[in-house]
Amino acid sequence: MGKSTGSQRIGVLTAGGDCPGINAAIRGVGKTAIVKYNMTVIGISDGFTGLINKEYTELSESDLSGILTIGGTILGTSREKPYKGADKGKPDVRKPLLIREHYEQMGLDCLVCIGGNGTMKTASLLAKEGLNVVGIPKTIDNDVWGTDKTFGFDSAVNIATEAIDRLHSTANSHKRIMIIELMGHNAGWITLYAGIAGGGDVILIPEIDYYEEKVAEYLTKRVQDNKAYSIVVVAEGIRVQGKEKSAAGYIARVISELTGLETRQTVLGYIQRGGTPSPMDRVLATRYGSAAADLIARREYGRMVAMKNYEITSVPLEDVAGKTRLVSADNPLIGKAKGIGTSFGT
Repeated sequence: MGKSTGSQRIGVLTAGGDCPGINAAIRGVGKTAIVKYNMTVIGISDGFTGLINKEYTELSESDLSGILTIGGTILGTSREKPYKGADKGKPDVRKPLLIREHYEQMGLDCLVCIGGNGTMKTASLLAKEGLNVVGIPKTIDNDVWGTDKTFGFDSAVNIATEAIDRLHSTANSHKRIMIIELMGHNAGWITLYAGIAGGGDVILIPEIDYYEEKVAEYLTKRVQDNKAYSIVVVAEGIRVQGKEKSAAGYIARVISELTGLETRQTVLGYIQRGGTPSPMDRVLATRYGSAAADLIARREYGRMVAMKNYEITSVPLEDVAGKTRLVSADNPLIGKAKGIGTSFGT
């Protein structure tokens, strides 16, 4: 679909949740497309909503200057899922038709979709309908299948680790157990990495079932060993029982009930998504963006750029769609953490 000769015209959109590094990725794909390949770059507003409503603007090289260090996305984002209901046999066929129609009217040769799991699934479905699509994986959760790392993850881990660092001093001062809840509904990557980096005594992630009694026994033993305080790092998606609205609230109550120890809880929330990207995320997002432009120049569509063993490559979008990259129970980091005495409640 689209022109097969001459300078290419590409659309770029950012969809799903915000995360640090999106602007760096927009800059990476846009500048490479313009400077290296003389392409025309079209910025589409607010994710797939912009394609449905035909809201876009042409981006010049100067429009892409000065955005590398800025958080958020200059294009805006949304959680619009044009194929919502398709898996239940009730798809809204109007939205995909509008996307296809506007893709044609805008004269696009390719659509670059920057996003996480949901975005890659939509991108794959659009590719199956005949649109030329290239995906760039971004999410703080680091759970996009097919790549070793997504940009946004490093920044989130840095923010979460700093928060844990700050809890150590107040926990020690008051001789308390401090519970901090981090993002991750299904995947515990942020909690695992920040928990280890921040010296968490207990780390609880969605992928590993835990026993409340084991956590209580471990924390009681620490008190008996004259360890004045403990830090418990939990992912928001861990199993909870009862009417608790947060994982931290549930764990705090259970620990208090089982041990009688004083507990306090902190939910870090959306702070993990915001702010300027870390240097590593700026580099990764730039590499991904540049690689996406290279794929388009070679007319290698229907693929997502990825990192494998520290090298930038690409994988078929159809292989990525509908899958989630989770922390495996045999992940080497878990073994190393257990080896230094960290509890996973097992």
